[in-house]
Amino acid sequence: MAKKSPQLERVGEVLDKSLKRLDLAPRLDDYGVWPIWNEIVGGTIARNAQPEKIRNGTLFVKVSSPVWMQQLQFMKEMIADKLNHRLEREVVKNIFFMVGRIEAAEQVSESESSASPADVISERRANEDFLESIDDPEIRDAFKKLLRSFAHRKPKG
Repeated sequence: MAKKSPQLERVGEVLDKSLKRLDLAPRLDDYGVWPIWNEIVGGTIARNAQPEKIRNGTLFVKVSSPVWMQQLQFMKEMIADKLNHRLEREVVKNIFFMVGRIEAAEQVSESESSASPADVISERRANEDFLESIDDPEIRDAFKKLLRSFAHRKPKG
């Protein structure tokens, strides 16, 4: 049986040391936003807004239209708080919205079309909770109409 060389290290240990040496670990942690984005913002928003990149604490989010960009401006602090809470550290300090084509929209729609009734009820409750958190009645009504119109919208295809 061959003896192990004392100089051999596990790949994970080598990567860990390299990440620390290059100071890349914090930047990699910032990208923890992507796997949780859809869950944090909910299906309706996820179909219309997806994170694009993160730089120096600013999360750049691509949105499907100027209307969504305007509406999400009112929610950006709440979204950042929820993301940071879930990531257990302050990753997102600001959110910058920009209009563009949402590539992940089809994947989100497909996963929602097979959503269970419990998922639909959960999303409705999240929407209701969100609406209740808005103090301004005009903004609350605008979001209510927006959410209602997207709930009745038929998927393309």
